[in-house]
Amino acid sequence: MENYSIFIVDDDPWYGELLEYHLSLNPDYSVTRFTNAKSFLDQLQQKPDLVTIDYSLPGTNGLELFSTIRSVYPSMPVIIISGQEDVSTAVELLKKGVNDYIVKDENTKDLLWNAILRIRENQSLKKEVETLRKELSQKYEFEKLIKGNSPAIKQVFGLMEKATLANINVSITGETGTGKELVAKAIHYNSNRKDKPFMAVNMAAIPGELLESELFGHEKSAFTGANSRKIGKFEEANKGTLFLDEIGELSLNLQSKLLRVLQERELVRVGGNEKVKLDVRLIVATHRNLAEEVRKGAFREDLYYRIIGLPIPLPPLRERGNDILLLAKFFLDEFCRENKMEPQLLTSSARERLLLYDYPGNIRELKAMMDLAAIMSNGKEVTAQEITMNATRSEDIFTGELKTLKEYTSYIIGHYLKKYNNNVVEVANKLDIGKSTIYKMLQQKEIPA
Repeated sequence: MENYSIFIVDDDPWYGELLEYHLSLNPDYSVTRFTNAKSFLDQLQQKPDLVTIDYSLPGTNGLELFSTIRSVYPSMPVIIISGQEDVSTAVELLKKGVNDYIVKDENTKDLLWNAILRIRENQSLKKEVETLRKELSQKYEFEKLIKGNSPAIKQVFGLMEKATLANINVSITGETGTGKELVAKAIHYNSNRKDKPFMAVNMAAIPGELLESELFGHEKSAFTGANSRKIGKFEEANKGTLFLDEIGELSLNLQSKLLRVLQERELVRVGGNEKVKLDVRLIVATHRNLAEEVRKGAFREDLYYRIIGLPIPLPPLRERGNDILLLAKFFLDEFCRENKMEPQLLTSSARERLLLYDYPGNIRELKAMMDLAAIMSNGKEVTAQEITMNATRSEDIFTGELKTLKEYTSYIIGHYLKKYNNNVVEVANKLDIGKSTIYKMLQQKEIPA
């Protein structure tokens, strides 16, 4: 690890040497001393980790030199050391951004030592935060977070990209298990709010009588059991993003209160009078058809238009073709890695069986299937026999007595042709095979009617 570089600027040679000697007792410090501002500025391009400046220097003062440093390196820590205990000067310097102001006396050495330790600790924390933010940003890159190459998922990526460019509300729709919260997080962590909070609330998981307090907070004694003030999710998400999952489960009474908060951009906690200003980006999700809910009178039309924003429909897994195999292999590899197992292969029969299934539980269900398959396999490969499907609909699972790969292939193509009304082009795209292959098998009557 490189030494921590400190520049000392003091026109008193004796005092400068004293500070240099004292700081050099720490083997991690690399200390360089200057007796005037010019020689110091000539070497400033070396970018020391920290600078200490004597306030009274020939031809300049600490404030002027500090301003010069900040104009070149805005984040470089600077400590001013002065022979004068001038409170107004110290306050002015600290307001300008000086990290510390130390008066020359018998305690200077210890005060300087402790000040540098504090600054180093803060610098270390800042670097750690920046590293975590960078890792988080990389983690939520669309293609890394959401696996798939199908046209359907690429269309989702395009909409997600548009959602990161502005603070428009976003509504994500799709069946259970299609990854709605992952999409919401990816949008947030790739937007200009990525350094602010991301808060998620599942409306279906919280009892209705508690949901208002959960969203908007409450004051002490607002109701029985409210022993202290509670900050709601809207306030916690201020300046960031609030993700409301299963928004379609919200009661009409709370829909009205939510609409008011969104319109006024402020809230009043339950049992309170204080208005809290809000700057929150809203992302909602639901597996319901909200437009249909509006027609039935179960969802407010004015709230619908307030939250719809940029709609992002997520395709069910069964409509993503070869993405099924890509995700299956990803989950299989992930499970083996996390459980310190040798990597396993998916056999042809396993791949064929995976493509036949309709996945009512979507991606969540596929992951559970692959976790179980990894355990049930022989430790080297997963075959069709290890693909256990707990379908809720009997037609979702192929249970025939096919033995050969050719029979599996014929059955799969026939299955998809029925599903897509004999549209050969669409089936070829879904299964990632040539149209000529399907036409040839149809001509030779190799596909079951």
